[in-house]
Amino acid sequence: MEAGALRAAVRDGAAGRIAVSGLRQSLPVTSARAAAIGLAVMLTGCATYQPLPLARQASLAPGLAGLATQVPAVAAGAAPRRIDVGRPLDISDIGLLAILNDPDLKSEWGDMGVAQAGLVQASLLPNPTASLGFAALLGGPGSAPAYTASLSQDIAALVTYRARVHAARAHVAEVNATLLWQEWQVGQKARLLALDIYYGERSLALTRQELRLTSDEAQQAQAATQAGNLALGALAPLLAAQAMAAQALITLNVEQIKQWQALDALLGLAPDARFAIAAPELPPPPVQLAPLIARIPLQRPDIIALQLGYSAAEAGMRAAILGQFPAFLLGGSWGSDTTGVSSAGPSITFDLPIFDRNQGKITNAQATRLLLHAQYRARLDNAVGTARGIAAQERMLADELPQARQAARDAENFARSAEAAYAQNNIDQIALTDYQTTALQRDLELISLERAVGEDRLALDVELGLGLPATRLAAPNQTDQQ
Repeated sequence: MEAGALRAAVRDGAAGRIAVSGLRQSLPVTSARAAAIGLAVMLTGCATYQPLPLARQASLAPGLAGLATQVPAVAAGAAPRRIDVGRPLDISDIGLLAILNDPDLKSEWGDMGVAQAGLVQASLLPNPTASLGFAALLGGPGSAPAYTASLSQDIAALVTYRARVHAARAHVAEVNATLLWQEWQVGQKARLLALDIYYGERSLALTRQELRLTSDEAQQAQAATQAGNLALGALAPLLAAQAMAAQALITLNVEQIKQWQALDALLGLAPDARFAIAAPELPPPPVQLAPLIARIPLQRPDIIALQLGYSAAEAGMRAAILGQFPAFLLGGSWGSDTTGVSSAGPSITFDLPIFDRNQGKITNAQATRLLLHAQYRARLDNAVGTARGIAAQERMLADELPQARQAARDAENFARSAEAAYAQNNIDQIALTDYQTTALQRDLELISLERAVGEDRLALDVELGLGLPATRLAAPNQTDQQ
């Protein structure tokens, strides 16, 4: 029943108790009227069933225009921002689009609803227990029917009330932090996929160019071999290089298709949707890592969720210990017998804690608390170790970038010099192609290194609890709002 109906029922119940003093004179009429009113109140306040049919077809968007693009304001007084999908998208905007549109994230509102329902349940006290009795006079010395009425309330539930509500509230906050971490994971995965796709396109372009060069070289060498101007043994390595370039191109194409499909799935797009990705703007490496690592317990949503889960377990432990208080019903009763004699007085009903002293719940609460304590320590150690490892790897790769860029520039200069020499007939086609393919290989190595550095910087941001919204953004399904 809804809260308003519950309060109304309590008021009606109070009015019914006030009228007990006149029960002896007009109980049949008053009881029937009170029962009718109470039944009407309960029926009007209770929830009603509404059908919720399942979808018959997928709701994948054919393009970016079909996605939710408005990012809610995360700061007080700030205005929401709309992502412009008509231009090449930065990887950070792609991460936000994934958070807003990922089909799996839209179901997270159901998890929050379950947690909030648990809080509502924990906040409710047990209903008072009322009983009415009537015995008609059928014979004997009596002169009137007999009536009985009693009202009692479970007092034991009041003892554990605060602890139960605290545990439920901590659980709601834990679920909220866990769902925020899930959003971070989705956003991070989308950013990494967009980064890989961007550098994958550059690698594909260079590999296609390399395949054209090796194919032209092999074709010319084959013609020279057939004309008797080149030995047959010189053709074999050229054909092998052509086959390797073709195989590399196929592998890159397959990997690129898989990454596009994974990104489309995160965005809620059809698997053949494609869009332009802008050059990634990577976060700078941290100047001082130690202060950021020290703040991991305050920044990482998953670790905060474990802290809240432990708080809920602590409250559950207190509730289990308070639950040793036996079931205790306190109330009052009134009655009259067939001779017209009335009596009233308090009544107490309680369990004798001989066999069950809540040992099972206490043991379970202790084990749960120990488990969460160990899980928190393991997660924190893993987060700190992973962050330090990624930072060390990023520094090592970043130190290699200048040498890789210089090697790519040198190879490009050699290729240009070779083109000039070939134009003056100072080198043959095979030598020119070797210089050109070497320059392409150096460019591919540089792209691979830049891609690895970008992946590490994005991963380090998430490990340190940086770079993504501090509040949840995923919008609920329409069905979740009903």
